[in-house]
Amino acid sequence: MHNWTWQSCEGRSYLTCSLLESWSHGFFSRDFWPDSPRQLGSIIQPEAQSYRVKQVHGNEVLSTAAVQAHGQQWAAEAQSAAEAEQGPEFLEADGLYSHGPAQALWVCTADCTPVLIADRNQGGVAAVHAGWRGTAAKIVPLALAQMQAQGSQLQDIRVALGPAIGGDVYQVTTAVAAQVVSTVLAPDLLSSARDPDQIAAMLLQEPNSPLIADQQPGHVRLDVRRVNAMQLEQLGVLPAQIAIAPHCTYQQPEKFFSYRREQRQQVQWSGIVSR
Repeated sequence: MHNWTWQSCEGRSYLTCSLLESWSHGFFSRDFWPDSPRQLGSIIQPEAQSYRVKQVHGNEVLSTAAVQAHGQQWAAEAQSAAEAEQGPEFLEADGLYSHGPAQALWVCTADCTPVLIADRNQGGVAAVHAGWRGTAAKIVPLALAQMQAQGSQLQDIRVALGPAIGGDVYQVTTAVAAQVVSTVLAPDLLSSARDPDQIAAMLLQEPNSPLIADQQPGHVRLDVRRVNAMQLEQLGVLPAQIAIAPHCTYQQPEKFFSYRREQRQQVQWSGIVSR
């Protein structure tokens, strides 16, 4: 069992996870709005360089080297010193992986899952924004594949799935649920299903299902974090290497922003620093 602990900074709260205790990291609450990743980085590791992207609900995962190159190209092509100082547009992606030590990787969420990944041997990290679309497109396995391409081994991987909307309250259509859960269904089961309702019905019968029945026809409740964990486990990551935060953004308004609850463009940030 992994422990999730509230830390305090000047009267404001953020979460840390014991699974990632060897890395500077934090899942920040709404208390820190509207602080930027750079400001938050000064809390968890002041000397680290902060990196972020423009999140677009896809499955692109970029290296910090790509972000650095983008910034250097912008500076080289700038038409004035003022333009160069303003900085480039953020690259579009929904995940980052480190390409060196002391790099702070950040993602923002407001119901979607913030996923922080670390390699206990090499010290590398990744940060991923996994909403239902990104989960359906297997963004977390793709981030893991990027780390493996740099030499990470599955037994060294540690994954913390931070505060997100809970499966007991996240109502979606069966069409959405089918897109997400089809990523973890056995091929023979998937091939036998004729429509989204049938896919949902099949998975509702499975033990530890990421779906819960809903009273509204054509809908179910979806546990996106459970699907991400299942994707990882099917790759060979052990359950003991995965931690899921016991916090729901929708049901804890005093701690977290929730887009579904408030319909506002406010987010909380989560970040981790490579060693």
